[in-house]
Amino acid sequence: MRNTGMNDGVGIEYIKAPARDAALDGRTVSETVHGILAAVAAEGDAAVRRYADRFDGGCPDRLEVTMNDRQAAVDRLDPQTRADTEFAIANVRAFAEAQRATLSDLEVEILPGVHLGHRHIPLARVGCYVPGGRYPLLSAPVMTVVPAKVAGVGEIVACLPPSAHEAMIAGCHLSGADRIFRIGGAQAVAAMAHGTQTVPKVDKIVGPGNAFVNEAKRQVFGPVGIDQLAGPSEIFVLADETGDAATIATDLLAQAEHDVRTRVGLVTTHRPLALAVLAEVEAQLATLSTAETAGQAWRDFGEIALVSDEDAMRRYSDAVAAEHLQVHTADAETFARTLTGYGSLFVGELASVVYSDKCCGTNHTLPTMRAGRYTGGLWVGSYLKTVTHQSMTPEGVRAVAPPAVRQSRSEGLEGHRRAAQLRLDRLNG
Repeated sequence: MRNTGMNDGVGIEYIKAPARDAALDGRTVSETVHGILAAVAAEGDAAVRRYADRFDGGCPDRLEVTMNDRQAAVDRLDPQTRADTEFAIANVRAFAEAQRATLSDLEVEILPGVHLGHRHIPLARVGCYVPGGRYPLLSAPVMTVVPAKVAGVGEIVACLPPSAHEAMIAGCHLSGADRIFRIGGAQAVAAMAHGTQTVPKVDKIVGPGNAFVNEAKRQVFGPVGIDQLAGPSEIFVLADETGDAATIATDLLAQAEHDVRTRVGLVTTHRPLALAVLAEVEAQLATLSTAETAGQAWRDFGEIALVSDEDAMRRYSDAVAAEHLQVHTADAETFARTLTGYGSLFVGELASVVYSDKCCGTNHTLPTMRAGRYTGGLWVGSYLKTVTHQSMTPEGVRAVAPPAVRQSRSEGLEGHRRAAQLRLDRLNG
């Protein structure tokens, strides 16, 4: 055990401290990605194919999946897998539709004759990166493609690595992707950002990926939009003496099996629970089939932090701003309302991250690496742009032109002053 403190004065005793810093861990990929982006921008499909041979062990004869092949992938799905995928799609769609219903266009007369407003306009074309990953994550295309469909995006392009399981193609198709390409890695981001002879240029790229995909999204941002820069997955549990060690350990390891760099943690006010969870994690790892991955994540990035009270737990949690945040306290609903830093919140012992990861309806593409302090995750609004407009009557011009003229004169902007004055002069002439 060791004692430490945070800048905001929260005293913490680590029952288990992380051995490494996920925020600082990892190799530099910037130069490699820069070269890939430049090559794809210059050469198009030829560069995409070259990098597929190099990084993916080969490139398919056709980059785009034909409609016949898409349907064949759906037909070959196990019936239960298809039913479960469609269950997830229905729930994600229903929640996205409910979110969209909260977004209204606006018209307001802010002053007599000064009419202002905004509209929520769907993006014309979006690129969804669908990771291959260690396992066929069938929920991945659901989370990126379905909200885009609900938002009304004109065309949805999906890219997934050539090595991705065929069921992932079926998932893209069932979710509503208009075009599907077997292109992975940074070259997929480059193809969607710049366009090639085969892949259309998109307006925004969404979806998680490995370090190369993440860096590619960072480098192309500007000419195209991106959803966020996603780091390794995270889960934290906040618990008091009512917490159940077996449940908490199970949930921590469920997330840890994603990747060896997953960050998992418990923050608790109860020392016996902290010690019980530490023992339970080790016991469960002994029988977990994915222990090689989950165990390394736990050893390197797992933590159990003991704090004095709920206020300290809240302050530490908000500073961590975990991607997934579970609340296991006596009055979880009340305590949850005091929390502000997280990607998605799971209130009460029954609300496991796995339900959101797979099928309950909220999006699993969430902010990591403390980005939950300032942003939320992927949602239907990520595929809309909110743009403003204005119109004036003569009465409105007479209200706003004089201060605009005076401000322009004060700033030394003669052209601005003339533009404001011209309309006023014509009205008064």
